[in-house]
Amino acid sequence: MTTPFGSYELTRFPEDPRDRLRAWDAADEYLLRHLDSGTGERGPVDLASAGRITVLGDRWGALTTALAAYHPTQITDSSLTRSATAANLDRAGIGTSKSTVTLLTTQDPPPERIDVLLVRVPKSLALLEDQLHRIAPHVHAGTVVVGTGMVKEIHTSTLRLFEKVLGPTKTSLAEKKARLIFCTPGTPGATRPTAPGPWPLTYTVDEDGGSGAGLTVVNHAGIFCADRLDVGTRFFLQNIPTNTAGARVVDLGCGNGVVGTAVAVADPDAEVVFTDESYQAVASARATYEANVRAARTPAEFHVGDGVAMLAPGSVDLVLCNPPFHSHQATTDATALRMFAQSRKALRPGGELWVVANRHMGYHTHLRRLFGNSEVAASEPKFVVLRAVKRHERTQPM
Repeated sequence: MTTPFGSYELTRFPEDPRDRLRAWDAADEYLLRHLDSGTGERGPVDLASAGRITVLGDRWGALTTALAAYHPTQITDSSLTRSATAANLDRAGIGTSKSTVTLLTTQDPPPERIDVLLVRVPKSLALLEDQLHRIAPHVHAGTVVVGTGMVKEIHTSTLRLFEKVLGPTKTSLAEKKARLIFCTPGTPGATRPTAPGPWPLTYTVDEDGGSGAGLTVVNHAGIFCADRLDVGTRFFLQNIPTNTAGARVVDLGCGNGVVGTAVAVADPDAEVVFTDESYQAVASARATYEANVRAARTPAEFHVGDGVAMLAPGSVDLVLCNPPFHSHQATTDATALRMFAQSRKALRPGGELWVVANRHMGYHTHLRRLFGNSEVAASEPKFVVLRAVKRHERTQPM
């Protein structure tokens, strides 16, 4: 990525030479060009003396890496973004010492004072709403606020949200299908919220929710289908094995944790592990678990990270997975395939991977290649539940 601040070799995380998706796009480039132009909505912006810079929602660390000389604070919901940022900074010879860049998560308190706020608009409007509410008390009338995103990511509702939470908002002209958002907090006419945001949301799974029926579900902002059980998870809960007999069970890509919590409620002796790359998701899973499971049972594990990479090989009996097929705005099966390969490594011989997915994804082919077997445990016109068994140890195909 070539910018006014330098040229950088950037990758996503985990790094895969076969991945054709870039770690930056035209929206990142547009924002960096704007910052270098020296003109903001209220006159020149001198980053060197602008004060404390916060970068919210950076996708893979492109903005944070390019602006590292100005000691920004990055706030992200993604542990993969956090790892990518650290790797990209190291590759640029910058590192992540406290004297350069501060890496925070969406579950951490924001910086006490924010003088420049740069926002990469996320796919989830709810996550943006939650984070703007959390950040609003830390900006001031002189804070420079600039958002960026591709044209297809910035809607009227996006602009209204900036205006509702921070202040008057307008957009730039489009360049290379990207657009900037300019917001002026604290000016006359600005309506700053006096109440906290609406998150988290809570609902109860209805009687058609299979093994999840009656559970209380807690969703922090940014979790898919926050106010009800989505149809894929509902179908999964209607078909997952419930007689786990004290097994070590992983809710992989746990989201709000309703699947793993259903296992914990059905089998008090099960050792349940929740893992997701989203800090918001793992916080939701923990809250869902605590809302439904008595404290006296075997404690659950909660991990934020890359799938089950943090678990020891051969340490798991059952993996339950509802894999994503999007990475931000891009459609890809790379995340799901990585989850499947990691699951095989983590499973004991005889252990099982259960997957729910849209039928058209064709995951049965990949499971047969990895496990040597795959069977349909349940199906309907849109979704399918697949089961693969780890028969023995063997070299995994590349």
